Order: sequence, then C-alpha cells, then structure tokens
Amino acid sequence: MYTIDIILRGNPVALSVQRKEQTAAVALYKEILAALSGGQARPLELTCEKMTEKRVAVMTSDVVAVQIVPAKGSSAMLGGGKPGFFGSFDDNDDE
Repeated sequence: MYTIDIILRGNPVALSVQRKEQTAAVALYKEILAALSGGQARPLELTCEKMTEKRVAVMTSDVVAVQIVPAKGSSAMLGGGKPGFFGSFDDNDDE
C-alpha cells in the first residue's frame, strides 16, 4: 500500500489517499504534477483505494507539495525510513 500525501497552502495537515500498487501511486503522483504544471487553477478530485468512500477535491493552485510514501510495515519501505517529507534524513547525520 502506498500513501500519496498532498500539502495545501495554509493547511498544516496533509491530505492523504492510498493506492495498492506502486505503479498506481506513481501514476497519481504524475497526474498531480501535470495538473500543477498546467498553470491554470482547476479542481482535482482524488479517491482512495483503501477507503473507497473517501473522496476529496482540491484546487490545483493550492497544492504546494506532493509525495509518495510506502505504507508503514510495507516491504517497499527500505531502510526503515520515517514518514513525512523529511523522513529520509537521519537525526544523527551531523555526528
């Protein structure tokens, strides 16, 4: 399972939707990037594969960041990384 987190301007909490397969998660990530690159504000509706009744629509002009995170405990999470945008940084890197 993969989580696609979306950070919106002025909102400290990420919106998240999930995809079962990595290819579907990457496809959604690329779709969001394409919408951001389009230059025009438009609604972008997202659904979740884990909770099929979960739907959210956001304006592309309000999206400031997007990431894909393998679900906790997933074999896809290499190196025991922490979730979040800064999860790949180790607290002990400066030692």
